[in-house]
Amino acid sequence: MDCTPDEIMVVCIARQVKDGEIVAQGLATPLVAAAYLLARHTHAPRLYFTSAIGQGICRQPAPLGLTRVESLWLDRSITNVGFVRAAADMLPRLRPKEFFRPAQLDPNGNFNNIAIGDSYLRPRLRLPGTGGIPDVTTFTHDIYLYVPRHSRVTFVSRLDFISGMGHHPARTRGEGPRYLISNLGEFDFGSAEQPEQRRLRLISYHPGVELTRIQAKTGFEFDIAPDVHETPSPTADELSLLRNEIDPLGIRKLEMLSGAERRQLLHQIISREAEQEFAHG
Repeated sequence: MDCTPDEIMVVCIARQVKDGEIVAQGLATPLVAAAYLLARHTHAPRLYFTSAIGQGICRQPAPLGLTRVESLWLDRSITNVGFVRAAADMLPRLRPKEFFRPAQLDPNGNFNNIAIGDSYLRPRLRLPGTGGIPDVTTFTHDIYLYVPRHSRVTFVSRLDFISGMGHHPARTRGEGPRYLISNLGEFDFGSAEQPEQRRLRLISYHPGVELTRIQAKTGFEFDIAPDVHETPSPTADELSLLRNEIDPLGIRKLEMLSGAERRQLLHQIISREAEQEFAHG
């Protein structure tokens, strides 16, 4: 069955989730949210969820949505503690699995979500900011990354700023990123003992993607696993669940788009959500 890049990314993320884990979800991350829901519908029915939106812990996740997702997370939470306490107190103790989306990433998995440019005060581009990333990535063992649009803009040899700690020689706790998924392939960071020697390594390329394309879209030389292979395709059941039950509105696709296409899809989703809410009265 044919699948789109967003669908193979969701399925690959879902396959990284284990039953019984606590998974964390940031703001505006529908690809990750869809993957957690897919995991819960299939092989991981006993997940616990922490959300930057709900700022607490949930046993029942909120469905994908735009206009009412905040109230859904808050209504379903077991406890609400606020963002600061969640990032500084709860997450260090719970150590959930979390997927971060870097704006810039270097070969060792350090990443930047602050700004692009030489000057912090006058950057070329101001990015969304760090949130709790500097707090979490310095101690956790479960850093996972995803990049919806693989390009040399994101994969750079040197960061303009560092907001997320990767395999860095200054690390004293936890580990750097274990895994990265993009719209072109799956990566890990090898197994070298010294942090500064652990580099991005291609472990699978998505169906229809050539190795030369991945190399051309990456701003540095990456390693290639000896057993590199084509990424296993989603099953018919996984695609059916994703398309028909988990995300029929296609909210996950927002992370793959930019500019006019993204605005157009946003308007379509909001309009369809309003129609559904009116129909259910």
